[in-house]
Amino acid sequence: QVQLVESGGGLVQAGGSLRLSCAASGRTFSFYAMGWFRQAPGKEREFVATINWRGGLTYYTESVKGRFAISRDNAKNTGFLQMNSLKPEDTAVYYCAAARSTAWPSIGRGLYDYWGQGTQVTVSS
Repeated sequence: QVQLVESGGGLVQAGGSLRLSCAASGRTFSFYAMGWFRQAPGKEREFVATINWRGGLTYYTESVKGRFAISRDNAKNTGFLQMNSLKPEDTAVYYCAAARSTAWPSIGRGLYDYWGQGTQVTVSS
């Protein structure tokens, strides 16, 4: 089992930045790919970004490329999502997830075995 806890969400104006963190405990976090997903009200949960277990490979959904950066510190069992140039359409609950799958890129929700409880990100215009 891997337990994931997100933090760092909040209210920010358009153009601002937030850094989300995902603290992992339980089984060795470094064995898992990590992903970030988001869910806006009335919409399905969607893929945002993923990073492989070593941290050398990253992949983003088109709408956040150049604005968001995913990273991880396996020594600290923590993952991050740096979000810059935020837009109102980025408003959502953001979830981190861990995947045992070696498929790459790990885009599908079904590939992820463990999920955090989510953190709210609200971007005002």
